Amino acid sequence: MQEKIIILDFGSQTTQLIGRRVRELNTYCEIVPYNKFPHGDESVIGVILSGSPFSVYDEKAFRTDLSSIWGRLPILGICYGAQFIAYTNGGKVEPAGSREYGRARLEYVDESDQLLRGIRPGSQVWMSHGDTITDISDKFEIIASTADVPVAAYRSKEEKVWGVQFHPEVYHSECGTQLLSNFVKGICGSKCDWNAASFIESTVAALKEQLGDDKVVLGLSGGVDSSVAAVLLNKAIGKNLTCIFVDHGMLRKDEFSDVMRDYEGLGLNVIGVDASAKFFKELAGVTDPEKKRKIIGKGFIDVFDEEAHKLTDVKWLGQGTIYPDCIESLSITGTTIKSHHNVGGLPEKMNLRLCEPLRLLFKDEVRAVGRQLGMPEHLISRHPFPGPGLAVRILGDITPEKVAVLQEADAIFIQGLRDHGLYDSVWQAGVILLPVQSVGVMGDERTYERAVALRAVTSTDAMTADWARLPYDFLAEVSNKIINKVKGVNRVTYDISSKPPSTIEWE
Repeated sequence: MQEKIIILDFGSQTTQLIGRRVRELNTYCEIVPYNKFPHGDESVIGVILSGSPFSVYDEKAFRTDLSSIWGRLPILGICYGAQFIAYTNGGKVEPAGSREYGRARLEYVDESDQLLRGIRPGSQVWMSHGDTITDISDKFEIIASTADVPVAAYRSKEEKVWGVQFHPEVYHSECGTQLLSNFVKGICGSKCDWNAASFIESTVAALKEQLGDDKVVLGLSGGVDSSVAAVLLNKAIGKNLTCIFVDHGMLRKDEFSDVMRDYEGLGLNVIGVDASAKFFKELAGVTDPEKKRKIIGKGFIDVFDEEAHKLTDVKWLGQGTIYPDCIESLSITGTTIKSHHNVGGLPEKMNLRLCEPLRLLFKDEVRAVGRQLGMPEHLISRHPFPGPGLAVRILGDITPEKVAVLQEADAIFIQGLRDHGLYDSVWQAGVILLPVQSVGVMGDERTYERAVALRAVTSTDAMTADWARLPYDFLAEVSNKIINKVKGVNRVTYDISSKPPSTIEWE
């Protein structure tokens, strides 16, 4: 039985980050809504309470009953979690005089405390709260303070219960990893045996038991998630897996043939379908980005369904769903962030059961599993690419001619990043074809042709992103190549917008 840490999610934007930090300590964890603790699960070795957008004294504040785990399992409250524990045990939580947000330094640290071992006074932490604990009951004692936050951290005098009002999960908290390690390893006693190799071993065994001799069909996109899911399933059930790779005509230049060759090299049973003519016909004249997505999504389902029905005795639909997808589908605050299916509508349409072998993994863990499975690095480390492909990088209507122009410009940009050793330092990159034309001069002739925008961002999880500071000489070289080699383009711009307020993709 895989031991685990349970993270009770009270709606914080950084809850996923807590989970990732725990996983980085080679310890398995699960994020569940604040009121859905898995009672009876003997594999749980500790509990973390996340932050929240609410105040603990609000009428609508999220509350949970900790009585069944109090004194039985170690508990760590973070921000709202710390305030909730203090408030429900006789302490006081009140609005701070001013919002405590940003960097702070620990002035007092009880270095003998188990949670704070190895953490010194002066360590930088990250605060983000509008309330503060102004008093703790006699059950607790203060173990850390900053200049403005007297109760930066506290512990129970009798039970294995701690609270911190800063966020150890964010990078700005210099001692965050040490603190979480002290809790997970030192206090909870984790064996730290959760890694890619152990995941593959246990998952392959579970898939064999789950699927038996049943047949599975899986839709491939060329992306890392579906590719790793396919290789993992292939390792478990071999010939009983059939993969379908649909070309909707808006993939990158030569991507369909290149990825098909990669998949065949991995020993996958893949059916490649060129459905580009169908998609171009259905997209003709459509300019609204949401309509583009819906047309492509429905079209994919139709093509996939048609191909899948040519197979016999298929009982399961394989998907590359990963853990953030599952978490975002949870209704923790009462409003679902987004409903999720990698292949929306297919399970219902085809009357198949879902098989999602990666649903427990974060993106970086998926990549680690892919490497452990021996997959080629260019498949593992490739940038995220939107499901509708270049259709949402062409502003305005879609035509084969526009796609061809964008494919050529995009190929020059992406290959340039690789040639200059910049590809791996960028989270996502691509070219956007703009719905404008501009005047230019080529030779002695006046031109009136298309403009494109280069987009490259840095990020860790795509929740926030900053524009990549690419070298000017590199941008000049790429611009020159695109204008000289891509017929129909005479102007190149570089997008220097961050997320927020902008999004990574333009549509």
